[in-house]
Amino acid sequence: MNVPLPGTVSTVPVLTRSETAWRTVAGPTPSSAISARTEGNLSPAVPLLTNPSRWVLTRAGALSLDMSSESSATAPPQEAFGLVLGSIGVLIFSFTLPATRVAVPVFGGWTVGIGRAVGAGLLAAAVLAVKRTPIPDLATFRRLAVVAGGVVVGFPLFTALALVSVPASRGAIVVGMLPAATALVATLRHGERPSRSFWLAATGGLITVVVFAIVTGTRGRPEPADALLLLAVASAAIGYAEGGSVSRSIGGWQTISWALVLALPITLPVAIIAMVSHGIIEADAASVAGFAYVTIFSMLVGFFAWYAGLSKGGVARVSQIQLTQPILTLLWASLLLNEEITPTAMLAAVLVLVFVLMTRRAPVTTSKPADPAIAGGQ
Repeated sequence: MNVPLPGTVSTVPVLTRSETAWRTVAGPTPSSAISARTEGNLSPAVPLLTNPSRWVLTRAGALSLDMSSESSATAPPQEAFGLVLGSIGVLIFSFTLPATRVAVPVFGGWTVGIGRAVGAGLLAAAVLAVKRTPIPDLATFRRLAVVAGGVVVGFPLFTALALVSVPASRGAIVVGMLPAATALVATLRHGERPSRSFWLAATGGLITVVVFAIVTGTRGRPEPADALLLLAVASAAIGYAEGGSVSRSIGGWQTISWALVLALPITLPVAIIAMVSHGIIEADAASVAGFAYVTIFSMLVGFFAWYAGLSKGGVARVSQIQLTQPILTLLWASLLLNEEITPTAMLAAVLVLVFVLMTRRAPVTTSKPADPAIAGGQ
């Protein structure tokens, strides 16, 4: 045997028969172990990370550290990308109320509210067929039914019926209340836990929008149509929160597409009955364009960006971008419907943007939810 003298260290490795030298990404690799004599008191087959004088990093360790660094580096960009997508969705949605207001007198509230879902549902079915999108499982379909009830049927129908008797400026109260309502649903249902500063900023934005909508309303007091607007808020909040959660597992455009298709057995016959009973009163280019917009963009394209943004940036945080939608809606109403922009509107716009920036900086945590897909996007 080659035995080293006292006080010396041998640099000659000794082969072993059954030891595993290193564990790599591919699994254990039978090889030689380095003798304890080469590193003093180290036992055979132990990686040399514990030796202060020599640092050896396995490929598995390097990969783990690299993935960890990449994950921490990409988390903020992913959230920022979610905010960008959410902003695109809000911009598209901000035209919805003026377009609906133009279409409702000609086609009727039921036809516009439900008919837009039929047109978007047929387009969504075509997209799913062309893309050969896999059919979701039964559990996902149950959640998609919640999405369909909220944003495919509830919100469009209630807002269309309300806008028969109130102007688009008053209907802006709907989207003003949506961010806080959506954050509340996300808190109760999906495990998101906004901080106190987040809630204070969201409440401030909500109060600003509500006061603004009341002050600029035609009557400045509660009306029967306000009950429909509140039902629209509740419907959309549930649909937004559930859809944002589902989109984390199947994707944003797939979520709204399957929800639209799932609702077709209900929306198609209702839309036909509504159109036959109401008829079409002196349709012009503006009313047709408004109906087409809420069908293609408000009901389909906007949700592609919106649900993708909610899944990447978090439901509670991204939903607060929608606080800017009432101000944008009034801008479009002024340009398209000749409504006046008052100094009150400008003041409200500044306040709302301030509160949105405050919610952006406020921390939002996610507790461990029952559905692992919910935690996937945080």
